[in-house]
Amino acid sequence: MKSSNRYIAMILALVLAALLIGALAGYFFSRYQYPAHEAEPIPEGSADKGRTVLYWYDPMVPDQKFDKPGKSPFMDMQLVPKYKDEGKEDGGVAIPSQVMQNLGIRLAQAEIIEFGDELAAVGRIEADERRFHVVQTRVPGFVEKLHVRAIGDPVAKGQKLAEVYAPELLAAQQEYLALLDYDDVGALDGLAKSAMGRLQLLGMSQGEIAAITRSRKPRERFGIYAPATGVLTELGVREGGQLMPGASLMQISDLSSVWLLAEVPERDAGRVRLGASARLVLQGMPNETFSGRVGYIYPILDTVSRTLRVRVELANRDGDLRPGMYGSVTLSGKSYEALGVPSESVIATGKRKVVIVKEAGGFRPVDVKTGQEKAGRTEIVSGLEAGEQVVVSGQFLIDSEASLSGVLSRLSQQLEVADPHAGHDMGTHDMETHVIETPAIETPAIETHDHSAMQHGEAPQGEKP
Repeated sequence: MKSSNRYIAMILALVLAALLIGALAGYFFSRYQYPAHEAEPIPEGSADKGRTVLYWYDPMVPDQKFDKPGKSPFMDMQLVPKYKDEGKEDGGVAIPSQVMQNLGIRLAQAEIIEFGDELAAVGRIEADERRFHVVQTRVPGFVEKLHVRAIGDPVAKGQKLAEVYAPELLAAQQEYLALLDYDDVGALDGLAKSAMGRLQLLGMSQGEIAAITRSRKPRERFGIYAPATGVLTELGVREGGQLMPGASLMQISDLSSVWLLAEVPERDAGRVRLGASARLVLQGMPNETFSGRVGYIYPILDTVSRTLRVRVELANRDGDLRPGMYGSVTLSGKSYEALGVPSESVIATGKRKVVIVKEAGGFRPVDVKTGQEKAGRTEIVSGLEAGEQVVVSGQFLIDSEASLSGVLSRLSQQLEVADPHAGHDMGTHDMETHVIETPAIETPAIETHDHSAMQHGEAPQGEKP
């Protein structure tokens, strides 16, 4: 029993000795691998002679500036000098002319150009509702012959559209002819005229009345004639169908003039004016432009599309404008002059807009407020002056270089870095100490050190049991 206890005690002693040796070896290895940071003089050649140093900084933490060279308190590296001739401290980035040429950096000048208070909308062509003509009969009857049979058929004014048999109209013809057959025409002249007027009221044309007057024979079928030139847009009956008084036989649309209905977004509804000029470019005819003026603004806003409808009348003598066509509409207003730059020079970050300005010492980012955009030019409301040069091509490369230098697009000016080591844990090597408790043997104290503190030049936290 005693030999067994001694054997266990020897094993525990060996384990503790191994732990002690490992801890001491780790301590000396960490001291050798990660020595404590001490102020070290800057090596020769780190700063160019003859150049003025503004400050020293860590490229990984460019917001923090130092007056003297040395080791960075954030990373295991030397501080880098920032020279005066590298550009302005408030955001300048110096780029050699050869590098500019290799990168294809192009410049443009901010200048005063003309902008117009134009509105963009989507429009469609519709038939002029005031040029619809409904064809109907005034007596009941039957369609015995139909001369137009399909919607879209063209018709001319005065063209016969259908032939209708109407018993009531046939009886009226016979009455009229009977009055004409009396010998005493003078006595019955007034009655004959009344019978003729009745035929006209029932829908019989003047030509047909004159024809039966000459032939003294009634016609079983009378014709329906087109009241205007246009196309057939509705056909309510077929050949052999029955007609009731007032029933619509067909509808004709005169397309010599059409409507352009433009849908203006709700945000621009207050800028629409009567009489404003309108330009239309149809998808089917992109090389042609149709012009007109706003003749009517609808009083009700479309609750589904949230748009305001305006109407423009367009002449359509050649018939090129067909109802149902869609196109882009530009409603113009008063023009004005303002400062403008190429639209591609503006960098939109979401919360603000930036342009890169060329200066004598380099390039500088400038926050700008933009207005309208026209023909590839963007209006600059504030932030620039006329004559300044802005970068049109390659501005994103300069933006990236400036961001790495810590002079453009800070994540937040009020952001306080709570932990300068966030995202850079290369120099953190904390050692864990495991203590094994035994009832028979007291464990010796093991000295441990916080190497993350040693790496930043701080004193060790002390000994831990």
